[in-house]
Amino acid sequence: MNIGEAATASGVSAKMIRHYETLGLIQPQRRTNNYRAYTDQNVAVLRFIRHARDLAFPLSEVKRLLGLWKDGTRQSAEVRRIALSHVDALEDKARSLKAVADSLRHLARNCQGNDRPECPILEHMEGKADVRHH
Repeated sequence: MNIGEAATASGVSAKMIRHYETLGLIQPQRRTNNYRAYTDQNVAVLRFIRHARDLAFPLSEVKRLLGLWKDGTRQSAEVRRIALSHVDALEDKARSLKAVADSLRHLARNCQGNDRPECPILEHMEGKADVRHH
């Protein structure tokens, strides 16, 4: 199948398929005219990548997981370790994003939101205001 058909079958855009090929995550065959030819196995790999990315795994981890998926002698303990490490990273990021949201909410509460030019949000971004909360 061609790249458009592989994109439709896998739910991955043609642009991302080319990107994954550049990264070595997928290796389509080349026809005599040098066009890419995708197999059902390529589509399965693309679906795997899409699902891993839907779970917010970074590409470096997707590559490791893809290797484990293809390895019939893998140990599920390694997959579990990677998944739980990713959970920790996601939870750290969620805490960080919550702190940023709390800071921005505090700045917005201190903004008069009127027709005057004074704005603690912009002053904070400019580095002039040191508005802290808690």
